[in-house]
Amino acid sequence: MIYGDYGRVLAMVLAGGKGTRLYPLTRYRTKPAVFFAAKYRIVDFALSNLVNSGFFSIYVLVQFKSQSLNEHILRGWQLGGALRDRDIFITTVPPQMWTGEHWYKGTADAIYQNIHLITTFDADRIIILAADHVYKIDIRQFLEFHLKKGADITICATVVPKEEAKSFGVIQVDEKNRVIGFFEKVPDPPEIPNKEGFCLASMGNYIFEREVIEELLLEDAHDPSSSHDFGKDIFPKAYKKYKVFAYDFTTNKLPGNDRPYWRDVGTIQSYWTAHMDILNPNPDLNLYNSQWPIRTVSYGDPPAYILPRRWIQTTRFRNSTRLKEAEY
Repeated sequence: MIYGDYGRVLAMVLAGGKGTRLYPLTRYRTKPAVFFAAKYRIVDFALSNLVNSGFFSIYVLVQFKSQSLNEHILRGWQLGGALRDRDIFITTVPPQMWTGEHWYKGTADAIYQNIHLITTFDADRIIILAADHVYKIDIRQFLEFHLKKGADITICATVVPKEEAKSFGVIQVDEKNRVIGFFEKVPDPPEIPNKEGFCLASMGNYIFEREVIEELLLEDAHDPSSSHDFGKDIFPKAYKKYKVFAYDFTTNKLPGNDRPYWRDVGTIQSYWTAHMDILNPNPDLNLYNSQWPIRTVSYGDPPAYILPRRWIQTTRFRNSTRLKEAEY
């Protein structure tokens, strides 16, 4: 836990996604629990970013098909008894229906339903991270930017070509990176000033001042027209009232001659592409940096064994035939 100029910082990791576009990898588990590069889970990247940056007060908000994720965090991400205390913990939080008999309605509602955790921790500011992306970022630099700007909210953003930006929440900024517009998946997103053909896309990672997030979530919770999502509902209104800035993720620096990396692995194609990024001689995704390790827990399981559907069906037919023969 870092104190001093950072104050009391609480991290909340959103790990409840269904990952329907990653099916069949998500048939038995939530998207953050999907394996990556054989030994990791996708959630390991968000948690490693926090721990490597020195933040150890972490709630992981789970929901759909969470058993695999719960067991992984229990086995691989628990701090020892001498370290674990009120300010040093990594704890999973299931939907507890504090606000009614329903699951999380959206990303903002997930935080709202657990707003009591912010109060109990007595946080000064909240870091909200997505658990379903593969990325490497020094959170300290993100937070330092937030404090330097005196921001109420800071959105972590990356530069993407305009044709790809249509699939993201796009941030419009002025020359000082202050947010002056937020557009969720629009056909003609605004471009970055003086950078024609490129846009700033939200990465789903945010920093809020405590009073600000409490005010916004309470207001949103009582809005019957809201879908209770940060991108769709919170940010398009927030920048008009609060000091909201965009942090350019591409300026982040990692130790060990490494560089930041981010990819939304929401589809089978992007999931495959992220794996290909590991294989280059100078890989875009470096998993071998001892100064910025991606942490996980390894199991003594055998490797995956994949068979064509036709072979499986033929084998089942042969086995059933043998069984009938044996019965007679």
